[in-house]
Amino acid sequence: MIEQNLLLILVLLPFVGAVAAATLPVNAHSAAAWLSGLTMAGGLAILAGFYDPVSQGLVIRGTVQWVPAIGLNLSFRLDGFAWLFVTLVLSIGILVVLYARYYLSKTDPVPRFYSFLMAFTGAMLGILLSGNALMLVVFWELTSIFSFLLIGYWHGNPNARDGARTALVITAGGGVCLLAAMLLLGQIVGSYQLDRILNSGEIIRAHPLYLPVMVLFLIGAFTKSAQFPFHFWLPGAMAAPTPVSAFLHSATMVKAGVFLLIRFSPALGGTDTWFYVVTGTGMITLIMGAVIALFRHDLKGLLAYSTISHLGLITALAGIGGSAAILAAIFHIVNHAVFKASLFMAAGIIDHETGTRDMRRLSGLIRVMPITGALAIVAAGAMAGVPLLNGFISKEMFLAEAVGWHNGTWLDNALPWLATVASIFAVAYSARFIGSVFFGPLATDLPKKPHEPPHWMRRPVELLVLICLIVGILPGQTLGAVLNAALASVMGRGTEHYDIALWHGFNEPLMMSLLALAAGGLLYALTGRWVARGPEGPPFFHMIRGQKIYEWLMLRLSWKWPRMIHGFVGTEKLQLQLRIMVLLALAVGFAALWNSGFIGPIAKWNTPNLAFGLMWVVGASCAIAAAWQAKYHRFAALVLLGGAGTITCLTFAWFSAPDLAVTQLLVELVTTVLLLLGLRWLPRRRSEIAADRLLPARIRRIWDLVIASVAGAGLAAMAYAVMTRPLVPNIGDWFLRNAYYEGGGTNTVNVILVDFRAFDTFGEITVLAIVGLTVFALLRRFRPAPESIAAPAQQRGSTPKMLGNYLLIASMIMKYMFPVLIVVAADLFFRGHDLPGGGFSAGVTIATALLLQYLATNVRWIEARITVLPIRWMGFGLLIAGATGIGAWAFGYPFLTAHARYIDLPLIGKTPAATALIFDLGVFSLVVGATVLMLIAIAHQSLRAARMREAEEEAEKKKETA
Repeated sequence: MIEQNLLLILVLLPFVGAVAAATLPVNAHSAAAWLSGLTMAGGLAILAGFYDPVSQGLVIRGTVQWVPAIGLNLSFRLDGFAWLFVTLVLSIGILVVLYARYYLSKTDPVPRFYSFLMAFTGAMLGILLSGNALMLVVFWELTSIFSFLLIGYWHGNPNARDGARTALVITAGGGVCLLAAMLLLGQIVGSYQLDRILNSGEIIRAHPLYLPVMVLFLIGAFTKSAQFPFHFWLPGAMAAPTPVSAFLHSATMVKAGVFLLIRFSPALGGTDTWFYVVTGTGMITLIMGAVIALFRHDLKGLLAYSTISHLGLITALAGIGGSAAILAAIFHIVNHAVFKASLFMAAGIIDHETGTRDMRRLSGLIRVMPITGALAIVAAGAMAGVPLLNGFISKEMFLAEAVGWHNGTWLDNALPWLATVASIFAVAYSARFIGSVFFGPLATDLPKKPHEPPHWMRRPVELLVLICLIVGILPGQTLGAVLNAALASVMGRGTEHYDIALWHGFNEPLMMSLLALAAGGLLYALTGRWVARGPEGPPFFHMIRGQKIYEWLMLRLSWKWPRMIHGFVGTEKLQLQLRIMVLLALAVGFAALWNSGFIGPIAKWNTPNLAFGLMWVVGASCAIAAAWQAKYHRFAALVLLGGAGTITCLTFAWFSAPDLAVTQLLVELVTTVLLLLGLRWLPRRRSEIAADRLLPARIRRIWDLVIASVAGAGLAAMAYAVMTRPLVPNIGDWFLRNAYYEGGGTNTVNVILVDFRAFDTFGEITVLAIVGLTVFALLRRFRPAPESIAAPAQQRGSTPKMLGNYLLIASMIMKYMFPVLIVVAADLFFRGHDLPGGGFSAGVTIATALLLQYLATNVRWIEARITVLPIRWMGFGLLIAGATGIGAWAFGYPFLTAHARYIDLPLIGKTPAATALIFDLGVFSLVVGATVLMLIAIAHQSLRAARMREAEEEAEKKKETA
């Protein structure tokens, strides 16, 4: 139990740190850095406690039930592979936090940066530790969202905005494909638990859906790890601050895809299709990235394409499969993260201290930045695969796999040649990084005078370079145990143990490495000056850019083609849109009934009640009359709609549904008054439109009448068919039987809303909050029509004293109704679990009380006396409802599980109490906030109108005096 709780804390800790960092003042740079660093250090401390069981091959699991009925739980698992990856993420994360403290400017909103960084770290840990395939996809998409925020941190830079958008579209689109793959895997295997999926490789590979699953899965992985043809988003993301590049593009985001490839290789790999697609894509990306990197002039651009190349290397190893290849892939993930993070930080230091990243302007920096230069040279050597550095060993392992026999196909036979070519270019671009920046004459036209950075800004680079050296010299002693534990967790506990050593004798991989070092150095020596004078990209191919193709495609998908389709079938007329929607609904309804038969068995007809029939005649008449009057007499139509709503309310009461009747009455009241307030600001329509008398308009109205009649008759027939069928056992019977014993309430409707179906209600109040904010945002931009600015005709010519007493008696009654309605709302709220009422009804009642105050007085009078702050009401409502659901986890129950019992209260005695009441409080708060927010948005139009009237009067006076 302790291990499970620690595992949950490990996942939640970064998110808590993100929230805490977001609350810090803008200038709290050191506090935000300390908070973030300590948060990650706390995660490392938890990981250290898990090392012994994980190294012995055990898997630590923790589960929080979410929706157990469909297998959707917050399930986490920590094995050797996940332990190594999480350690890598948190360790480099701490160094990035320290580096960012000195890199970011004092004018930057640093707490926001650290908040995004912590949230991204939490999402990344969620991917690494997820034990449920669906939750893995959720965290996967969270990394896309938070990386968008991090890449676009300097949102004033258009390149940062474009790079963030491109990264979001590509990676989030891949996430949708990954979701589809996981859903199919769950159906094939019969479970969404990762353990079950990973152990069902034979079932998956033999299934007819294996190929679609593999394609969808690989699209998700390739987009995240920037594999061809999705690689172009990564260079665009270099507009992000360097700490973001050092973290996201070395150890975290871009490694998520290859992590998934390795994790799922036992389940999806082992087929020729997997080998061709994964290994082939990896090798294409490896060579393409290496070649383009040589021709990039921007430091971070070179590092971006080198990252793409190394990710292709890891992808190719995942496609080759087998224990040795997977071990090499895991080892290179670690090595690449270490030397690439140090190189990104070194590039950031150079940019920070010189003011440029253009290698054509940089040279001779070893003279003025000797320590930084030495560190960067060692890290670049690791990137090139120089012996005695960590990159050399994992690259040797890759070359050994490339030389080895796998299946004898043309791709298998070509692997040694392709790997050697890629290695040559890797050495060449590493040599260019070193030679162009640090050697040659000292640059004199730099924006800043170069010098060494602050000591603590360089410390992370020093530590990473030291790791490159130690691992390169003593690989087995430093990482042998954890790498073998990671391999066993992926391939199975019976996997062979590998000894990782620096020297394996003179063999083919070593010969290939030496050839690459010599040929790569010669290639740079021969082409270095020519490359520096050329365009940013390989000859001819620099004109074919993935980013340009993406932008061309996005322009057509998001603008040109939709506009063309809209021109053919679209319309801006609301009436035509509604007509199309109703016709589509009718078509679907008739299609559903066509095969099943339109006429079912005739049920027994109950003797109609005359009073009920007359009531419905009145309601139908109101509805028809409202439609008839809506165009020219809006007020009359609104009154008639109120009449139809009242009949609906009476119908609920007639059929013994008092809860629905109360809710309908309250909603009808509020919506009618809100619509009435809104009508005040619409343009007047006093004169008849001449075109309405013409034949086309008459035909259109007749056509609309026919459609409305058919749709209404269809709904009536459907309602009649449902209500006259024989009663059969259904879910409603279960709710009636269990409302009291399971939910602690006798009002079944309310128990369903706040207990049995509380998750649905939580989603609905979230939608209500979004609607309230949207209406408020739209009305803030709305300006009254010029003809609506003038005072109402009833108030014109009145003196200020007369206006002060306008509707005096009605105003006094509405004011005195405020405390009464508060008492009514309290009664509805507290009795809602057993009698008609509840949080929604109480919230609408409070909103009505406030609405009456706005009607009784004016905006300035009411807001000078009552401070409502509706957005806070909405926020607290969502927090209370969410916290109630999360609270169930503390007791080991699924999200939003309610508990009911009797409690003893002084002077009252035993009283029923349920945690659903707290959830209902959240519903109440949000309903009040959303309704009052819309009310305030409409009411403030009167202030705008008053200001516009005053401006017009002032202009008239100036005109008269002139």
